[in-house]
Amino acid sequence: MWHDIETTKDLLNFSVVAETAAQLIRESSGEPISIGISGKWGTGKSSLVKMIGNSLKNADEHKKYIFLEFNAWLYQGYDDARMALLQSVADKLIAESKNRQKAVDKAIDFAKRINWLRLGKLILPTTYGAVVGGTLAGPLGALLGAASGLIKGTGQPSAEDIEKLRVAYESVQPELVGILKDKEQISLPEEISALRNTFEDLLKTMDITLVVLVDDLDRCLPSTAISTLEAMRLLLFLKRTAFIIAADEEMIRGAVRAHFNDIDLTDDLVTSYFDKLIQVPLQVPRLGVIEVKAFLILLFSDLAKQRGEITAEELAEAEKVVLLAARQPWAGGLTRKKMQEAFGAKAAKLSKEIDLADQLAGIMVSAERIAGNPRLIKRFLNNLLIRDAVAKAQGMAISFDQLVKLQLFERNASSAAFDYLIKQLAASEDGKAAFIAKIEETLTKDEVYQAPDKSWDSSFIFEWLKLNPKLGEVDLRPLLYLSRDRSLSLARFDEISPEGKALLEAILEAKNFMQPLVDQIKSLDEMDAERILTRILRQARSDQWDRTRLIQALHVPKAFPSLGSTFVNFLNEIPTDHRPVPLIPLIKDEAWAQEMLQQWSADQRSSQQVKKAIGSLKGGA
Repeated sequence: MWHDIETTKDLLNFSVVAETAAQLIRESSGEPISIGISGKWGTGKSSLVKMIGNSLKNADEHKKYIFLEFNAWLYQGYDDARMALLQSVADKLIAESKNRQKAVDKAIDFAKRINWLRLGKLILPTTYGAVVGGTLAGPLGALLGAASGLIKGTGQPSAEDIEKLRVAYESVQPELVGILKDKEQISLPEEISALRNTFEDLLKTMDITLVVLVDDLDRCLPSTAISTLEAMRLLLFLKRTAFIIAADEEMIRGAVRAHFNDIDLTDDLVTSYFDKLIQVPLQVPRLGVIEVKAFLILLFSDLAKQRGEITAEELAEAEKVVLLAARQPWAGGLTRKKMQEAFGAKAAKLSKEIDLADQLAGIMVSAERIAGNPRLIKRFLNNLLIRDAVAKAQGMAISFDQLVKLQLFERNASSAAFDYLIKQLAASEDGKAAFIAKIEETLTKDEVYQAPDKSWDSSFIFEWLKLNPKLGEVDLRPLLYLSRDRSLSLARFDEISPEGKALLEAILEAKNFMQPLVDQIKSLDEMDAERILTRILRQARSDQWDRTRLIQALHVPKAFPSLGSTFVNFLNEIPTDHRPVPLIPLIKDEAWAQEMLQQWSADQRSSQQVKKAIGSLKGGA
């Protein structure tokens, strides 16, 4: 199995980009810099960020840098991401100052100011009326009084609110000595300015550059993502700071829009917000056929090492040859011959793996549902290993390359195309797909491909049919036994994946339709997407067909049109007097919605608003 986590081991030739980013930080010579690493889910943003940090750590001047890795997703739902980032910076600087025995007092002073801001977040919702009449006295009363210039409103806080303040104050009171004196009035702008000055002075005294590696922002709900960005603003553009931020830029733009959902932001304003935070935007390199081929053969060879078929030393030498060939396409690229040369005497043992990598690379790049995504490639291969292990455990004589080919079809072909294959095999007495054998024969003669069904009329299936091994004369029943329905129980696909859960949370946070969410959903497995749709529709049913829920659910069939029928069936459950008029313009161009809209238009029970909305769409066509 291959772990689905970030790594500093470069199997994707990202080192060139990582070294470039690291060099930019070195050349900044203490001047502030912020670098944005943008890319879709699973493309390797986290690994690239770690490689940048690793490059700086390995440099001769590595003692001039201290590193803080911050994952905002971990704090979602548990702590304020804004304060969590600031507290993490304070903790890191205190630990480093003590380790270097330098500027410890200044580091503690900085931490005190962070604590003051944290306490201020509790104070601000409370009214100044808490102090009037002696409700609170002593230091806590003085503390509330100091914040009075920031507090607006009327009314008396509850006893519970007062107790929370008292506990909060007692927890930080020892650290507030010297920061907040009795009866001293400190405004929030003054405190923020003092915090920035203290922070900058601390880094100067320690003669270090703080490198903050921020990851997984695009997994966060909009509120968490924006909180983290707002916290970064307090520390950005101060000397001796470098921020490296990994996120899908489109998802962050969507978060900005969601955060300011009451304001009609233009694209230019959203871009301006993002550009003020990011000085140097870098894109994760899109993998081509050569890079994917290298990735595949190195994953396969790593598995061969785990099985004892090659040694770690042989793998290390092969990696050098493979990655160099992938890095220099002008020198011939990564051919089958080059892969054989990379493994030398052990090439014969890896002949099947070399053949698979050589064949699969092109289709792994061109197939829409994989599109060269490293994480999806790993998941594809991991699922293969599960099925292969089950087949061996049950004594099933299945060729691994046949298993690969059928799973590739299952992963990338439409549900309708897969269902067509099942129906054809159900009608077969020997489990063989005669129609595939016929197509394979025509293709060997270079004759024109004729799709046996509309669902099989796709460029992916055409390329898939040309792959080895041929399946026309193979009993496919054992392979299908390991396929769709059977694989669900094996891989626990009855549960939503962690990525699916994160997207489900983001969808349920959305108040309006957001195209970036659709793009993210496309990176999921269709089964995962179907379970997300099911959960949202359950909530919509519980909420009496709430229109916001329906718009949230719409993101899924927009990403996977094959799930449109599920969505339509649900919409047809809605009572005629509750049919959602605002949804109609959003589904007007979807093929799966046309029949339903025609029925609604012809239905005498439909409201005039529904008929008018459908009629206006027809009129504008």
